[in-house]
Amino acid sequence: MTRRVAAVAAGTSKKWGVYPGTYRDLISEAGKATFDSNPEIHPRDIQGFILASVFPERSIFQSHVATLAAETVGVTPTKIFQRVENMCGSGTIAIRTAYMAIASGLCDVVMVVGAEKMHTPQPVETYMNMLAGVDREYEGALGVTAPVQFALAAQAHMLKYGTTHEQLAQVSVKNHAHAVNNPYAHFPKSCTLEEVLSSKPVTTPFNILECSPISDGSAGMILMSEEKAREYTDKPVFILGTGQAASGFNYANVPSDLSDWTMLKQAAQDAYKMAGIGPNDIDVAEVHDCFSISEIIIMEELGFSEKGKGGEFVLQGRSDYGGDVVINPRGGLLGCGHPLGATGVAQGVEIFRQLRGEAGLRQVEGAEIGLGHNLSGVSEHHVLIYGRGDL
Repeated sequence: MTRRVAAVAAGTSKKWGVYPGTYRDLISEAGKATFDSNPEIHPRDIQGFILASVFPERSIFQSHVATLAAETVGVTPTKIFQRVENMCGSGTIAIRTAYMAIASGLCDVVMVVGAEKMHTPQPVETYMNMLAGVDREYEGALGVTAPVQFALAAQAHMLKYGTTHEQLAQVSVKNHAHAVNNPYAHFPKSCTLEEVLSSKPVTTPFNILECSPISDGSAGMILMSEEKAREYTDKPVFILGTGQAASGFNYANVPSDLSDWTMLKQAAQDAYKMAGIGPNDIDVAEVHDCFSISEIIIMEELGFSEKGKGGEFVLQGRSDYGGDVVINPRGGLLGCGHPLGATGVAQGVEIFRQLRGEAGLRQVEGAEIGLGHNLSGVSEHHVLIYGRGDL
């Protein structure tokens, strides 16, 4: 029988952006913040350790990083230790892997850390590193990078559904406003619709304020079996459901209609079914807004908005405080930043804090159920649903 799994501790590095310290320093900050969030837990309690990190081999010239990270946070895992990498979705996959290890009975206590030091002394190296995340032979060499891929999705959505640039830009306005209340956000500053629309062009239709930044950062969580969790906290946050689906890697082989992310819809349906809920039950969601169009299509495929109406949903304030569901209260990737391996873990940290009523100025009133979503491209999606411990 599958065991219930709960998060009992969570934390992030102090500030995302251009980090002056080392990769080890980043990991250490996340580890300390995680343990500090629940003083009842000691490093010796940790049986398993999972690190999410995408390209330390390229950015810091270091491989074999799982045990490096475990040693850095002071744990000696005896049941499971590994690194996971699946580009931008790595953090959520790390939490999901820890969940499976505990649910299966392999471990009772697993720590997850996501960490990425993306900035390099020469910016061109950073951009070349990012090219490793697309098909090198058939995409990267031809300039079909992430901004281009998502711009094609935006153009398809605009053509098919009449979505406007103003609707896309409103996603950034909302998320940057949320980032103001996030102490570790890369860009804790609001912006107006006019500022987004007049910011530097990147690739049609995106301007720079509609693209997530390159960030350094880290985050951590500790998960336990239900029986163990109740020994350490009276406010556990349970993982209620999860889903994952992919349809391809090379952009030429993903579904021809780039405005419909069918694999996200599949992953979401699986997670909802497992949790025994529907999209209307979600109070707060952390989703992968790497570009402005992403949040719009994600809202549609998750079932928050009618298909093709995501842009209207944002403009009407239905994805903000006081609306149907609060999306990206920490500022999302657009406002908070996107240190690849850390992003999904930080999403889990935010949901953990929201469901425990510990999100401060970002708190969603009465939040009971939260959702985390990562993607690794338009055809690869990862979903987790969390529930408050007293449900």
